[in-house]
Amino acid sequence: MLRGLTHAGFGTIESEERWIKLASQAGFEAVDINALGLIERNGLEQAKELLESNQMAIGAIGLPVEWRADDDAFRSGLPTLVAAAEAAAALGCTSCCTYILPSTDLPSAHFMALATRRMRICADILDAYGIRLGLEFVGPHHLRTRWTNPFIWTMEETLDWIDAIHAPNLGLLFDAYHWYTTGGTVKDIHALKPEQIVHVHINDAPDVPVAEVLDNNRLYPGEGVIDLSGFLRALADIGYQGVVAQEVLTPESPTASIEDLMARSKTGFDQVFNSVGL
Repeated sequence: MLRGLTHAGFGTIESEERWIKLASQAGFEAVDINALGLIERNGLEQAKELLESNQMAIGAIGLPVEWRADDDAFRSGLPTLVAAAEAAAALGCTSCCTYILPSTDLPSAHFMALATRRMRICADILDAYGIRLGLEFVGPHHLRTRWTNPFIWTMEETLDWIDAIHAPNLGLLFDAYHWYTTGGTVKDIHALKPEQIVHVHINDAPDVPVAEVLDNNRLYPGEGVIDLSGFLRALADIGYQGVVAQEVLTPESPTASIEDLMARSKTGFDQVFNSVGL
């Protein structure tokens, strides 16, 4: 598995180029970034050189389409999706991800029909560029009633939805925090096939009742109560070899330097990866 980072947990990143270099120096191997933006700022060849010289891969790009709103908003984003997919493919990235909120103000059945059609369109566009689409279920209890009607918030439901969308390049964005807040077990991970996982996020949770865990109150890996050793060992057991990227959402932007935050991230990764011999 490749150790990776997202922007989350690092506050304001004034230069992604410098952030990539610092991530490399700290021993990370992948970053989740906007590939199109990297090319627009640097040009394709210089962007490739930046990644290659730092032995860095792009773990995943975000899905740049508003699929949760009306059709006009969705369709207006499709040209950007094409451009993003082309840029990602040019830089060797094969994963794109989005999250599924666990409730919606639309009637649930109606939203399911709309979202299924839209996800199939997005998956088809990405597939043309050799890119897989990862869907992330979101587990914290407070978000299940944040909007009027319930939607999807478990791994099982998400896998069922993936089957219903019926696109060959769909899979899970599997996040340790959401695994924990939905009562996930190591046995649940062992039931997966590695090809069902597009991308992985790692983070930790405070020692409070699971029902009180907030989505934006995450800890760095190794600083909380999630069984991250069991999480990683189970992923290794099933043969997952992709990126495991840190995602730490916090109530307020961190005030520490990027160098200090990078060191904190490295300490957490070393602790949890070394605990299972990875």
